Amino acid sequence: MSTALHYKSNMRDVEFNLFEVFKIQDSALGKGPFSSMDESSVRDILTTFEKVCSTEYSASFVESDRVPLKLDSDGNVTLPEVLKKHVKSLYDGGWHKISMPESTGGFGMTPTAHWAAYEFLVGANPVMALYNLVGIMARVIDVEGTEKQKKLYVENMLERKWGATMVLTEPDAGSDVGAGRAKARHIKDDLYEIEGVKRFITSGDHDAVENIVHLVLARPEGAGPGTKGLSLFIVPKFWVNDDGTLGERNGAYCTNIEKKMGIKGSATCEMTFGDKKPARGYLMGNVHDGIRQMFLVIEQARMAIGFKSMSTLSSAYLNALSYAKDRVQGPDLSQASNKASPRVRIITHPDVRRMLMLQKSHTEGMRALCFFAAHQRDLCELNQGTDPKLAKSYDEMNDLLLPMVKGYCSEKAYELLSVSLQTLGGSGYCQEYPMEQYIRDQKIDSLYEGTTHIQSLDLLFRKILRDGGQILKRLFSQIQDSLKNKEGGAALENERAMLTKALGDMEGIFVAMDAKLKESVYHAGFQGNRILIALSETLLSWLLIRQAHVAQEKMAGASEADRNFYESKVATSKFFCQNVLPNVTLMRKLIEAGNLDLMNLKEEHF
Repeated sequence: MSTALHYKSNMRDVEFNLFEVFKIQDSALGKGPFSSMDESSVRDILTTFEKVCSTEYSASFVESDRVPLKLDSDGNVTLPEVLKKHVKSLYDGGWHKISMPESTGGFGMTPTAHWAAYEFLVGANPVMALYNLVGIMARVIDVEGTEKQKKLYVENMLERKWGATMVLTEPDAGSDVGAGRAKARHIKDDLYEIEGVKRFITSGDHDAVENIVHLVLARPEGAGPGTKGLSLFIVPKFWVNDDGTLGERNGAYCTNIEKKMGIKGSATCEMTFGDKKPARGYLMGNVHDGIRQMFLVIEQARMAIGFKSMSTLSSAYLNALSYAKDRVQGPDLSQASNKASPRVRIITHPDVRRMLMLQKSHTEGMRALCFFAAHQRDLCELNQGTDPKLAKSYDEMNDLLLPMVKGYCSEKAYELLSVSLQTLGGSGYCQEYPMEQYIRDQKIDSLYEGTTHIQSLDLLFRKILRDGGQILKRLFSQIQDSLKNKEGGAALENERAMLTKALGDMEGIFVAMDAKLKESVYHAGFQGNRILIALSETLLSWLLIRQAHVAQEKMAGASEADRNFYESKVATSKFFCQNVLPNVTLMRKLIEAGNLDLMNLKEEHF
């Protein structure tokens, strides 16, 4: 097998989520900001883009990993030729506009639909997806910028196909964004000069576009400490004149490219501002509100990471499945003592089936979680102009789900990609197959845009405890409604009982944590990840049961292919509830028994 066209999408499951579970054709398409889109249009766009991703963009997956980036003395980064060709193709095809509203010249797609397209891109070539941040950045400027900033940047970024970055991290600060020391010196009006060094800047420089727009967090002179003292600035690589033409090179330079474990074709740059020459930039919206503004980017980035992890695992599973159906090795386990028994395909071996179903059930559960979160954005944006209170409730639910989309999917995908590789045996360890690169490319997902534990603390403190668990109670109410309605019917009676127990265990976990946090906040440090995992797996079980319920309703009159698909949904739900959901009970016991002994150890004991 060649890894050149490694990517295997799951269009059937994507469409099942969009049109059969969340029914966006009824709930969102043709309405409000999505008025120009209907089901047929979305299906056509996704079909076309999936083909481009799987047959064209996936072809630079290997070269992006094997051919090094080049950095010259002037701070310019050169991409491998085929990668640069494909990045340009993405822009030339207008695909960078897929997440943008129609008012800016974008597609006007619902979030669920444009995230579906993103799944195809980031699965086929995650490096390419990292060069396609312009839609996120342009949308933030369109929402937060002054009229002049919108005029100079939003249209130019989209129509002239510019690159864009988010610039947060500093070498000494790391995840402690509030410790950043980059300075902003006021020149006049909303014009500033930026000085400082930033690290781990994705797509900080490259030669596939004529200009790159950096959104930079910096501290204006005289501003206070911490995140509240930070402001957000629009800093272009080449200055943009008032008439929209490009001016001289600005003082924002790549001064190093990080040598990484994976996603090697992504130019992860150290960026130095104001060293060789002044780095001019505009204060975003002419207001000092940087951390809130940057979180509009961060939230999109965290969503993207969840989709990236899920999509990588999905392709790995489908590659493993294809191999297992073809590879002949060993006799059937029940005939192992008979030396004359025929050799069989490894998909007949129990352990291989176990590994395959672990991958399949988690992948489909993660996809359900990602689209559930995206659908909250559909409904939020649909109601913003007509019912702000209702829109806010959907926005709050999306916020609750984001740490799980990012934290759980990235953490669990890395664990399960090892299972994907294991399914292939020794072949999986070879570069002839894509598994080893999947593992290297995906590991970053649990690290950047907030590590798994940062997601856990965000979930516990900001998303649950801050409002006394009110949003979580709304989510649990939805799960309880599914249980009361006996979704899944008699076939899933046992699994609903297991989900009921898991809900009770989750409530027990939060009761235990309430008492423990009164003793010491350190308990959150020890138990945060367990809470994130337990809550995520409770949600995945519920979402898979919901999918099984929809599948059962669709079976009557279905074609053979569709019937097999629907039957697999029931089987997948049962497997996950029986084999993964019991972890929640274990997590409860571990959390209830948790203590602070580790905090009393001397450093010499480690």
